[in-house]
Amino acid sequence: MDLPLRGGCLCGAVRYRVTAEPVDSAYCHCRMCQRRSGAPAVATAEIPVAGFAFVLGEPAAYRSSPTAQRLFCRDCGTELYFALLDDPPSLSLNIGTLDDPEAVRPIKHIWTSSQVSWFDVDDDLPRHAEYAPEDNG
Repeated sequence: MDLPLRGGCLCGAVRYRVTAEPVDSAYCHCRMCQRRSGAPAVATAEIPVAGFAFVLGEPAAYRSSPTAQRLFCRDCGTELYFALLDDPPSLSLNIGTLDDPEAVRPIKHIWTSSQVSWFDVDDDLPRHAEYAPEDNG
């Protein structure tokens, strides 16, 4: 993978740079991801917080649960990432917001207990009903 990776929102008002390789990646099938994206699953990459920086614009934050927030563009609504509130080691970046989403490939499926029955990805990746065993989630 060639670093840095770059990305941003649909309208271009918010841009970011990633200088650290992802420590994990997944297709998330949880209901919260489905509702916030309007899609049956979302591809995400876990990026060390120290390896991520906004380089243009100020994203807005939405506290989606008592322990987490989602950052998004206040102009176009693109959600950029999800992160825990209390000193998280990493953030969960939406792979589709990368300028080159081919740069990061999901390695598993998580929260398949919420997978929509009519949506199936034909791959050989491991599937986990909730978080994968190695996640501390």
